[in-house]
Amino acid sequence: MKAFVTGGTGFIGRHVIQQLLQGGHTVHALVRSKQAAAALTGEGLVPFLGDITDRDSMRPGMQGCDVVFHIAAWYKLGGRDHAQAEEINVQGTRNVLGLAYELGIPRIVYTSTIAVLGDTHGVLADETYHMPAGQPFVTEYDRTKWLAHYQVALPLIEQGAPIMIVMPGAVFGPGDHSLVGALMSAYQRGLLPIFPGPDSMLTFAHVEDIARGHLLAAEKGRPGQSYILAGPALSFRQFIALCAQASGKALPWVYVPSRWIKPLLPLSQLLSRLPSWPEILSPDAIRVLDVTYIASAEKASRELGWQPRPLAERLRENFGWLSGHTPLLLSSRQKTITAAGLTGAALGILAARFLIPRLRSKGRK
Repeated sequence: MKAFVTGGTGFIGRHVIQQLLQGGHTVHALVRSKQAAAALTGEGLVPFLGDITDRDSMRPGMQGCDVVFHIAAWYKLGGRDHAQAEEINVQGTRNVLGLAYELGIPRIVYTSTIAVLGDTHGVLADETYHMPAGQPFVTEYDRTKWLAHYQVALPLIEQGAPIMIVMPGAVFGPGDHSLVGALMSAYQRGLLPIFPGPDSMLTFAHVEDIARGHLLAAEKGRPGQSYILAGPALSFRQFIALCAQASGKALPWVYVPSRWIKPLLPLSQLLSRLPSWPEILSPDAIRVLDVTYIASAEKASRELGWQPRPLAERLRENFGWLSGHTPLLLSSRQKTITAAGLTGAALGILAARFLIPRLRSKGRK
C-alpha cells in the first residue's frame, strides 16, 4: 500500500507513519521544509515538499496513492492567530480532501476531533451526537475543526468522496505538546501541588493506540462513516489519581474547583501577552475548565476492532519516559512562571472565597 500523509512531523502523524512503515507500506510524507524532511527517516518513506494551504503542491506526492491520511492541523490553546487557524484547519482540509477526491484516491482518512461535539455537559456522546444550536465554541480550535468537519468533509462525502473520519479525544504520550502533556509534565516535576479544575472531563488514550485507530479506519472503515477514538472518560481528579498510581508521585494538596478559577479569565487574557506565559495558564486553558469533552468509542471497537491498551499501563509507560527525559514541554523560565502562577492564583482564589467574606462579615458587626 502507498499512503500519503499530512502532518507527519506532528504528534499523531509521526506515529501513523511509524506504524505504516512497520507494516511494510510506502509512505509519501508531506513536509514544509528540507529540515522537516530530515526529521523523518525510515525505509519506504519518501518526503515531498509542499503545504496543505497550497493545493497543487501536494499533487506529485498524492498522485497514485492508495490512501490519504490528512492529520495536519492548527492546535494552539491561547493562540491569537485566528486567521492562520482557519487557513490551516478549514481551507487546508478543503485542499487535501478535495484533491484526494479529484485524483480518485480509493480511501481517505480525515482526522477530526471529539471537540467538534462541543461541551457535552456530562453526556457520553457518540457519532450521532451534534452540538446544540447556539452553543458557543470553547476555543478557536474547536470552531475551525467544526467548520472543517461539517462544512468541508461531510459535504464531500455527500458528493461521493470515500472519506472515513476519525475523531480522537485527548491524546497523550512521549513528545506530547498539548495541554494534557503540559499538565502531566508539570505533575511529574512537582509543579502542581494545587490542582485547578478537577471537575473537567476528558477521554484519555495513548498516541500509539490513536495511530493504530487511523490504520484500522483505512483498512476496515466504511466510507462516509465517522469513528470516535477515545479512551475512558475521566474527570481530572480521577485522571490525576491514576497518574499518582502510575508515577508514584504524591497527590495534589488542594483541588481548586473550576467555578473559582473562571473569574481569573480577564487576568489571564492580560498576562498571556507575555512571551513566556505557559499554555496551561492561557485563557483557553481556563475556558476549558469544567467542560466535558467525552464520547464513546463503542462503534470503533465494534466495526474496526479498535482496542486501546489499558490506561494504567499506558500511563506507567509515559511517566517512565517523562522521568528519563530533559523537560521539553516547559522551559525553566516557564516552569517557574507556571508554579508561581498556579500557586499564586490558587491562593488568591482561596482568599477571595473564604478570607474576604469573613473580613466583610466582621466589618459589618
